[in-house]
Amino acid sequence: MRNDKKADGKRPFGRDKTDGRGKKGPVIRSAAKGFGKKSFKSSPSEDSRAKDDFHRIPKKSEFAPDEESDFDDRINLIEGRNPVLEALKSGREMDKIFIQKGASEGSIRQIIAMAREKNILIKEVDKAKLDGLSVSNHHQGVIASAALYKYYEIDEILQIAKDKDEDPFIVILDEISDPQNLGSILRTCDAAGVHGVIIPKRRAVGLTPVVAKTSAGAIEYVPVAKVTNITQTIEYLKKKNIWIAGADVVGAPYYKKDMTGPIAVVIGSEGEGISRLVKEKCDYLVSIPMSGKITSLNAGVSAAIIVYDVKKQRGSKQGSQGIH
Repeated sequence: MRNDKKADGKRPFGRDKTDGRGKKGPVIRSAAKGFGKKSFKSSPSEDSRAKDDFHRIPKKSEFAPDEESDFDDRINLIEGRNPVLEALKSGREMDKIFIQKGASEGSIRQIIAMAREKNILIKEVDKAKLDGLSVSNHHQGVIASAALYKYYEIDEILQIAKDKDEDPFIVILDEISDPQNLGSILRTCDAAGVHGVIIPKRRAVGLTPVVAKTSAGAIEYVPVAKVTNITQTIEYLKKKNIWIAGADVVGAPYYKKDMTGPIAVVIGSEGEGISRLVKEKCDYLVSIPMSGKITSLNAGVSAAIIVYDVKKQRGSKQGSQGIH
């Protein structure tokens, strides 16, 4: 047991209650290219009408009722076949699913079947429509419009570990700004049995479509808490008898430290690493020995190496899955 003082009852974290959603106006593309060319033959009245239509901005009411929401803040889009499929399997609430016209093979067929079973609206659209909606540029012919990603409380993550009768295993990310790294870390955490990930509200990437795509669906299964202050959150975890291990170049080799029992591993940002204040709050530091000319690894790779060593040390009995 830790010898820390009792908690003062103040919780240094909280759910982000703002969803940050906004409205974007419809993108208007005209098919009237070529007006005014001599080769275009029409009566004066037709030409006048066409010219008027070309410059007229459609009123909001002229769009189909469900079409306006296609241009909402794209934070709630899930892109790619596997991410959409995993979201359906996890029971994620969805408004509609956009399927590229002519796509009905393999996993697309499975997505359509599951969507129909759950009474989710399916819209068949052109590839150009999906390209316009896509944030990741890798939609693979399917994009789902879903409810915003849920952020968890710290205590909810601790309860998940308790319900599994396991020592808490948490990953804390100190200002990770690259969505590819966050997605990769979530995928590793899901595979290694991490109970939850903690990220700061400021100066860090949140749960976005690019993160969801990179995580290959893991975003649906790994609880993520967004906190105001990482150092205060570490203090709270210490009061819950959780040891804090920070990944830093000056630490001892990770495989020489005992990381069994309740633990939270801190991974620093891509450029700066762990901040000074956060480093001072860690119980101990661990490093990844480097033998080549490159002196560092990116955050996603560093997290994978250390997290899997924790899994090994903890003697996890979860069934292993092959790499694919």
